Amino acid sequence: MNTISCTQLYERLQHGESIDLIDVRTQAEFRAAHLAAARNVPLDQFDPADLLESQYGANGRPVYVICQGGARASKACAALAAAGCNQAVNVEGGTNAWIAAGLPVERGKNAISLERQVRIAAGSLVVIGSALGYFVHPAFIALAAFVGAGLMFAGFTDTCGMGMLLARMPWNQCGPCAPREDRPAAGNNNCATVTFATRNQS
Repeated sequence: MNTISCTQLYERLQHGESIDLIDVRTQAEFRAAHLAAARNVPLDQFDPADLLESQYGANGRPVYVICQGGARASKACAALAAAGCNQAVNVEGGTNAWIAAGLPVERGKNAISLERQVRIAAGSLVVIGSALGYFVHPAFIALAAFVGAGLMFAGFTDTCGMGMLLARMPWNQCGPCAPREDRPAAGNNNCATVTFATRNQS
């Protein structure tokens, strides 16, 4: 998989290169802090075919993908590659690495990252299942075991069902955003969630 460091991407932006940059985090994460050049397409809404039809990656341009730490961007890059895009590039370390490097971001209302939400939800379910198993009925221990099995599955497959579910929760949405069927104008990042046109079904 092609990768690029945050500093390398920043240098390209500083040199005025035309960059196709997709942020696949949730709307709330994007609103909290994002690169000015990025357009938000949450991973649970990510359709690589529609993306490519909307002229991202046209004329062989790379499509750069960023998330919070790199895992979601890696999945999006794999999906782009499967759709025929040979220039999908994962931004190493994601937004966390970008901020750690002291590079500029646009900030809005703070949000808890999806990774932290998964840890909080999983930990809470384990505690609740254990407490109910001790105080109410031993069968409730199965809840804690189920969560543990789910975390193991997520680790082995790099797929987190809880994360995908949490991404759809209302607190991870930024509210009504005007749908855009083409690329928004540069600099227009006020909750700039891109909605790509649905392909015609024959």
